Amino acid sequence: MQTKLHIKVGDTVRVTTGKSKGKEGKVLSINRDKLRAVVEGANMMTKHLKPNANNPQGSIEKKEAPIHVSNLMVLDPKTNEPTRVGRKLVDGKNVRYSKKSGEEIK
Repeated sequence: MQTKLHIKVGDTVRVTTGKSKGKEGKVLSINRDKLRAVVEGANMMTKHLKPNANNPQGSIEKKEAPIHVSNLMVLDPKTNEPTRVGRKLVDGKNVRYSKKSGEEIK
C-alpha cells in the first residue's frame, strides 16, 4: 500500500529548509518509497556527462535533485502562503483543503 502524502504531482510548493529555502515551484515527480519529491527550480545539482556519440565534447548539466517531502509545504490557492493540508468528505469524495483559508486544493 502506498503512503498518503500532503503533496501531489502538479502542486505548487515552497521549500521550508535547506539550501533552497524559500524557493517555490511545481512538483514534477514523487518517489513514495523514499518520501522524496522533485521540485521545479529547487535543489539544483550539477551532473557531469561523459563524451559520447551524441555529445562528443561532454558537458555539465544542471538538474533538480529530490527533496524530502517534510521540507515542502503546499501553497494556499487563495493567499499564496504556505499552509497545512487537511482532508474532508465532500459529496462522497475525499478532498484536500487548506487549513489556513479552508479553500479546496485542486
